[in-house]
Amino acid sequence: MKVNIKPSLARGKVAAPPSKSMAHRLLICAGLSSGESIIHGISLSEDILATLDCLSALGAEFTYENETVFMHGTDLTKPLSPAVLPCRECGSTLRFFIPLCLLTNTHMTLTGSEKLLSRPLTVYETLCRDRGIRYDKEQSSLAVCGKLSSGEYELPGDVSSQFVSGLLFALPLLDSDSKIRLIPPVESRPYIDMTVQALSEFGISAVWEGGETLLIRGNQHYAAAEAFVEGDYSNAAFFEALNTIGGDVELTGLRSDSLQGDRVYIRHFRSLSEGYTSIDISDCPDLGPILFAVAAMHKGGEFTGTRRLKIKESDRGAVMAAELSKFGVNTEVYEDRIIVHPAKLHSPKSELDGHNDHRIVMALATMATKTGGTITGAQAVRKSLPDYFERLKTLGIEVSEVGMDK
Repeated sequence: MKVNIKPSLARGKVAAPPSKSMAHRLLICAGLSSGESIIHGISLSEDILATLDCLSALGAEFTYENETVFMHGTDLTKPLSPAVLPCRECGSTLRFFIPLCLLTNTHMTLTGSEKLLSRPLTVYETLCRDRGIRYDKEQSSLAVCGKLSSGEYELPGDVSSQFVSGLLFALPLLDSDSKIRLIPPVESRPYIDMTVQALSEFGISAVWEGGETLLIRGNQHYAAAEAFVEGDYSNAAFFEALNTIGGDVELTGLRSDSLQGDRVYIRHFRSLSEGYTSIDISDCPDLGPILFAVAAMHKGGEFTGTRRLKIKESDRGAVMAAELSKFGVNTEVYEDRIIVHPAKLHSPKSELDGHNDHRIVMALATMATKTGGTITGAQAVRKSLPDYFERLKTLGIEVSEVGMDK
C-alpha cells in the first residue's frame, strides 16, 4: 500500500491504542489458566493474532467480540500432540513461546518469516544445547523437543528482555523453584517488570532478589482472571510527537502509574524540542525511530544504546538514516550511537520507503505531516496498529491511498 500525506496540523482527541506488549502477556497468562479468562482491550494486529494462533496450537480456545477475548486455557503439563505454532513476523511471540513448547516434552515447530527467524535466538539455543534439548533452526522454522527443567538460569542482561519473559511464563509450572540471574548491565528491565505484573494478575509469583536475580517458585498454577489492557505508550508516542510540531492532540487512556518503559517519550520529546540533546535509548529501543524523527524536525540529537536497533523488523538506525536523508537530514550511524544532525527540512525528493517496519512507517508519516510525502509499504502498520491512518484522519491529517506499491 502506498499513501500520500499532505502538510497538515493535527488537532483533536484520540484514545491511546491498547498496549501490544501487555496484551501479549495477558493473553499468554490467560491461555495457561484453568477456566475462562476475559481480557478486555484487545486489538487484532498481526502480532496479537500470532500469539492467539500459537495459543490455539497448544490447545487453548478463545472467542473474540467487541475488543474482548474470552479464553479457555490449556494445560501444558499434560501430554500434547506435536503442533505447529505460526509466529508470523512477531519476535515477542517467538521468544515467549519457545520455553512454553519446552514444557510439553513433545516435538513442536515454530514457524515465521525468514526475517523473523534470522533475529537472535542464541540464548535459547545455548540453553537447549546445555540441557540436551533438541533445537533445529531452518530459514523459516524452529523445531524443538525436550523438557525444560527447574534450576538456575544465567542470562546476559543486555539481550532482549523477551528471553527473560519467556522463561518467566514457563518456569512457575515446573515442580521446583528456579532462579534467573541476569549478568549486568540489565537493559529493558521495564518489560520484565511488565511480565511480572501480568503474572501476578493470574496468581503467579515471580520476585526480584536484589537488582539482577528473579526467584520463581515451582508448582504454581495460573488462575483464570478478568484483565484490562492498558493504553500503549509505544504507539501513543507517534501521536504525541505531532504536538512537538504545532499540533494539538489530546491522548486519553494512558495510565500515569504504568510500568511501560516507553512512557519516557514525554521527557525525551520535551528535551528534543528545547534543543540538541543526548539520550540513552537502551531501555526504550522501540522509541528509536520516532525520537530520530522528532530530533530531525527540531535541532538534532545524539542517541546512545542503539545497537539493538539492527535486529528489529528492519535495521532501524540504518533505514532511518536513509529516509531522513530524503528530507535533507544528515545522520551518522555507529555501532551503539546515532547522531541526527540539525538541518533545514525540505519535502522528500523521492518516495519514502517503510522497509516493512511499522515503526519506520509511522515515524515517516509524522514527518510527512510537516513536509508532505508519499510512503511505500505503508501496510506495515498492520503489524501493531492497523487503524493508524484512520486515526490520523480523525485528527485532520490529509492522508490518501495513492495506489499499490510497484
